Amino acid sequence: MASKTEKIRYSVNNDSVDSASSIEEPNDNPFAHPQIAAYWRKIYEDVGYENLHRFDPDFTWNKEEEKKLVRRLDLKVFSWTFVMFCALDLVRRNINRAVSDNLVSGDIPGLDTNGYNLGQTIYLISFLCAELPLNLLSKKFGPNVVVSAECLVWSIICISQSAMRTRAQFLALRALLGFAQGGFIPDQILYLSYYYTNTELPLRLAIFWTAIPLFQILGSLLASGLLEMRGIHGKTGWQWLFIIEGLMSLGVAIPSFYMMRSGPTQTKNILFKSRPAWFNEHEEKILVNRLLRDDPAKGDMNNRQALNIRQILRTVLSEYDFWPLYIQGLMAFIPFQPVTAYMSLILRSMGYSVFLSNVLAIPGQFWFLINLPLVVYFSHRVKEKSICVGIANYFIFPFVVALVAYPATGSDWVKYFLLTGIVALPYTHAILASWVSHISNNVASRSVATPLYNMMYQVGSIAASNIYRESDKPYYIRGNKIILGITVFNCVFPFFTKAYYIMRNKQKEKKWNSMTKEEQIEYTTNTTDSGVKRLDFRFVH
Repeated sequence: MASKTEKIRYSVNNDSVDSASSIEEPNDNPFAHPQIAAYWRKIYEDVGYENLHRFDPDFTWNKEEEKKLVRRLDLKVFSWTFVMFCALDLVRRNINRAVSDNLVSGDIPGLDTNGYNLGQTIYLISFLCAELPLNLLSKKFGPNVVVSAECLVWSIICISQSAMRTRAQFLALRALLGFAQGGFIPDQILYLSYYYTNTELPLRLAIFWTAIPLFQILGSLLASGLLEMRGIHGKTGWQWLFIIEGLMSLGVAIPSFYMMRSGPTQTKNILFKSRPAWFNEHEEKILVNRLLRDDPAKGDMNNRQALNIRQILRTVLSEYDFWPLYIQGLMAFIPFQPVTAYMSLILRSMGYSVFLSNVLAIPGQFWFLINLPLVVYFSHRVKEKSICVGIANYFIFPFVVALVAYPATGSDWVKYFLLTGIVALPYTHAILASWVSHISNNVASRSVATPLYNMMYQVGSIAASNIYRESDKPYYIRGNKIILGITVFNCVFPFFTKAYYIMRNKQKEKKWNSMTKEEQIEYTTNTTDSGVKRLDFRFVH
């Protein structure tokens, strides 16, 4: 971890070094130098930054005021994004529960394990392909509009799945659902970055992703009842599952058009213009200036300003410093995904009923729920990202080794325990996603790098969805050996990531320290370097 001496004087990101102090400290105002303040004000004016009228380099406030406002943000902004994520995860993972009710190799002719895998692959490819385009739409029209529309569309598609009768319909609806849901996560990260600092965002994303285990548990409990409705009005259990869970998601989608707002100074809702804004002028000034002092580059684009091709290509082709994180997004979460997706099916093959197959998945999901916020909080407390990302694979490594070594004829309960341990990994996706957002260092890069990271995650998910094959049933011995090899790679790569960012910081530090103070100010206010390429920026690691 970096020492306090590494913190740079005119950084465009004051929390860009692991040991950076909190934004309330008096010496942590990047606009303290008049020339620096004038430089950033001109940028904000040129782009038409929506919060410019609340920007004040000399404005002061106390910690208690800020804490109260953050609590209000959590209530008004974050809580609803969490509800929406719950709706997303309920719908995108209900297929894993539907398979235990004869959806595969039963009610739909021609749909076997390989067909199911193809459907999941198509879903993930569609999900992947939608991430960047939908994020660009959010940048143009606002996440509050685009995300609400996404939720509405995927709810309708979920309900429509109850009408599937053929393999082709299954594949087509999986494609449509993937495209409708693909932009949600990067859109929401962009949306939350309008309100939260780089220090606050990882912990919110950790809570954000607790929706996965929470709704795996609640979804399993719900499915254990809904799937028993087979025969009511001539419908199968999985048809009732898609109908009822789709309606639940629809109940979230419609209010979202009211609940989501454009930004901290744009909280009057367009549907009810007579209602007052969420914050008064003093509170808006606190919200805006604390964000800009944490990261001045958060104001270098208007929140309704579209990206151009040059900005997109620059992030994709030239900002290579993101790639260690992209690679981890690709590889880190492959090992647990096949086990999670096939848990109910594996339990059915062990002889358990539909009801028990869903209920027995709950302990691993609950363990996952506990591990997720703990690992993110631990990362926050020790100010370490690289090694903490590796904890996910360090945790499951002994379970995977044991699963590969354990004989197929052994006790089903031992296999169940080992599978549960893999499902329960400490999920570090929140650390990686917020890390990408943190080091983006300008709005344009953040708008591209965040969906690119999530696209890499989806590529990994596509690979994961094809590890367990029909010919490898029922215990997927070959697939588990593949998972072991990937886990070993994932245990090593975090150390490379840390070494890489330490090296890059040293390279930047050497060039920066070779300048005089006047040259540093001249560089800060006149350089054409941007984002991660700036010499006055340091990578967290």
